[in-house]
Amino acid sequence: MEIFDIKLVGVTAENGQKLLLTVAFVTIIFLIRRVLHGLTGFVLRGVDRERIRFWTRQGLNLGTTVILLLALLSIWFDDPIRLATALGLVTAGLAFALQKVVAAIAGYFVILRGDNFTVGDRITMGGVRGDVIGLGFIQTTIMEMGQPPTVQGADPAMWVRSRQYTGRIVTVSNAKIFDEPVYNYSRDFPYIWEELSVPITYTANRSRAEQILLAAAERHTVKTEEMGRDALASMQKRYFIRMVDLRPKVYYRITDNWLELTLRFMAAGHGVRDLKDALSRDILDGLDAAGIGVASATIHIVGFPPLRVENGAEARPETYPAASAHAAEGA
Repeated sequence: MEIFDIKLVGVTAENGQKLLLTVAFVTIIFLIRRVLHGLTGFVLRGVDRERIRFWTRQGLNLGTTVILLLALLSIWFDDPIRLATALGLVTAGLAFALQKVVAAIAGYFVILRGDNFTVGDRITMGGVRGDVIGLGFIQTTIMEMGQPPTVQGADPAMWVRSRQYTGRIVTVSNAKIFDEPVYNYSRDFPYIWEELSVPITYTANRSRAEQILLAAAERHTVKTEEMGRDALASMQKRYFIRMVDLRPKVYYRITDNWLELTLRFMAAGHGVRDLKDALSRDILDGLDAAGIGVASATIHIVGFPPLRVENGAEARPETYPAASAHAAEGA
């Protein structure tokens, strides 16, 4: 084929027709996918259908991609021998140069067919904590959340001191599911166990303080009956936790300074910070009403070291009681 008396090497009339046919077919497939996405968004609009809409679009993307690949192979490789040769070369090249991309695509199909996570799940993947808001062939998109104070030293460090959104959108390679564990906070069982610790002095009314913590938990946390008998039975059968007590409970821990009361309770995967805030306010009001103080590390100075007093006369030492420190007095 020649253009302006310039011979195009490797371009023939047959190849030109195939190129035009390829461009036309890609354009048609792209337009069809856009139209189907628009119809999906119109038919499945609403927050309650967000996951259905997402996975419908994933199916459309996957289906149109497969159709496009088959069509391109049919256009350019009508000879089976040429097709086998081309596939062999492409496979060898991908295995050598695009290992991470191939692993990411394989991870995408594992995510689709497995029970790892889905859109809307709260997960930790590749060191990123947050909610899954998108899933592509190569990357998973996560709306990042902060970290509780107990894990503030984790990498990367966070400025939000609880499990709430930081505002950053992070993309993680799908290949991470082969290298690292994926922690799912909401898949199958949308509840987590949480703890809230309150220190009190050893002279305080321990039984009354425990009653205050349990009463607050009963008012604010997830109740066992709210989970439903079917959900409980399914969860116990799937995860083998028949002997686990799902009701709130208070545990004692003896320290050098105070008695630490730890309230263990069940909470939904989302909204934990609001729940712990309500619990903390309720518990403080209850402790104040009962006259129970929260313990803190304090120092009481009860004496001074020996001093020498000189007033134009003979110096003589004055002895005072030695200083000592005490901790864990009621605040």
